[in-house]
Amino acid sequence: MDLSVSLDCLQGAPLPCSLFFLTHLLFLVQPERLNSEDIKVVGPGEPILALVGEEVEFPCHLSPYVDAEHMEIRWFRSQASDVVHLYQEGRELLHLQMAEFQNRTRLIRDEIGDGSVILQLHSIVPSDEGLYGCSFLSSNFSGEAVWQLEVAGLGSDPHISLEDFKEGGIQLRCSSGGWYPRPRTQWRDQQGRCLPPEFEAIVQDRQGLFSLQTSVVVHSGAHSNVSCSIQNPFLAQKKEFVLQIADVFLPGNSPWKGAFLGTLGVLPVLLGLLAAVAWHFFRRQRRAQGKLTAELGKLQTELDWRRAEGQAEWRAAQQYAADVTLDVDSAHPSLEISADRRSVWSGDAARGAAADDPGRFSEQTCVLGRERFSTGRHYWEVHVGRRSRWFLGACLATVARAGPARLSPASGYWVMGLWNDREYFVLDPHRVALTLRVPPRCVGVFLDLEAGRLSFFNVSDGSHIFTFADAFSGALCAYFRPRAHDGRGPPAPLTICPLPVRGTGAPEEDDRDAWLQPYEPSEPAPGPW
Repeated sequence: MDLSVSLDCLQGAPLPCSLFFLTHLLFLVQPERLNSEDIKVVGPGEPILALVGEEVEFPCHLSPYVDAEHMEIRWFRSQASDVVHLYQEGRELLHLQMAEFQNRTRLIRDEIGDGSVILQLHSIVPSDEGLYGCSFLSSNFSGEAVWQLEVAGLGSDPHISLEDFKEGGIQLRCSSGGWYPRPRTQWRDQQGRCLPPEFEAIVQDRQGLFSLQTSVVVHSGAHSNVSCSIQNPFLAQKKEFVLQIADVFLPGNSPWKGAFLGTLGVLPVLLGLLAAVAWHFFRRQRRAQGKLTAELGKLQTELDWRRAEGQAEWRAAQQYAADVTLDVDSAHPSLEISADRRSVWSGDAARGAAADDPGRFSEQTCVLGRERFSTGRHYWEVHVGRRSRWFLGACLATVARAGPARLSPASGYWVMGLWNDREYFVLDPHRVALTLRVPPRCVGVFLDLEAGRLSFFNVSDGSHIFTFADAFSGALCAYFRPRAHDGRGPPAPLTICPLPVRGTGAPEEDDRDAWLQPYEPSEPAPGPW
């Protein structure tokens, strides 16, 4: 509609006629108002999966976008009276929350002016599973959206222990905890055949998590190794422990038992033979014990040698110290970076304006190093302190900043992580549990681009942790992910440790010394210990 009007046409017109024309003009140009029936509440739209101990986000917004700052916004459980979180007229009414959600929710309302809000729920437990919803209420509008929350927990690594000698064999017990929903267990032999359990018990604790114990009896010569696997049926993931068993640990039949039963009628004549057989049995047992002691000594010697070799590799890697600093422009908006760009920790709130920066990670709460490595060898150390959750390593400089990512070599990530203060692991490409003798307070990372290796070292005791072997397809940079704070004490940062950079510190050893040069191309690659 063309509303252009020349005011000259009103000159000379009668006053009542002019007023009538201006009134109709104002009516035509007034902005269009939305009908409340055209506004809808939009929630997640599909079931959300959350892991036990993690956090989950419940996003809700109005469509089309309408200012919701002066509306009542309610998150509820099953029905509106079961309040998870309540917002009214710029205030959060926390005293109306259900008891099980108190001190566990956080409202993000940076975009409430556009009708978009997010509720974060921390420390997920199995009882959180169920139906959730959010509602918007004003004087002329009300609407809600509902969705399903599904909870799963991947428990601890299986622990196998020797219980007793039983029925001509040994009884093994496998135990684990922290699973949800109810897990499935399976014993298998070296050919992958299922072994029937002698005993199995699965119990649920007060928090809803399942713990289990199962046992099996292994007989001499039947199996050279036995595995206990525990599977989460919801996640289709499992944890497995394989135990190798030597026959020397399994009781055998007595070599003189049959002879003794056959000589009861001629006992006086065969007493000497019986004594000889007993002496033979005693010597055989002594030899078996000596063999076992020798094998254990050999194993201990090999472990000591491997530990010494790992410490030598770590000392050699330190020669290639690199000056690594944090790239502030890549950091997720919720992270805080120190002024010297060497420390990062989780902040209390995201900076809304920075969240739209395409150079920043939008969902991964991580930050990259500024330096790009295309050739050579490079080493840096990161102080992790007593943090209970973190990821460290390296990634391709070209990884996508938007959306989630699986931290595996196939996606361009070579990292190790700590989960819940006790579970160290890598993704290569599947989850590989790591057993560390000493929890590291400082982790060393050594990148050898020519050899195609990235290694992790425990600086606390100088031991080798794990090595990735891969063909890197582009420039790499350091990767840091402090993870969300678990609420225990003040948040501790991940800090890049200062090291003497090569060329400014002590002179390097002669490159011809093969012992001090880790992962030379002519030597086979060491595997994880």
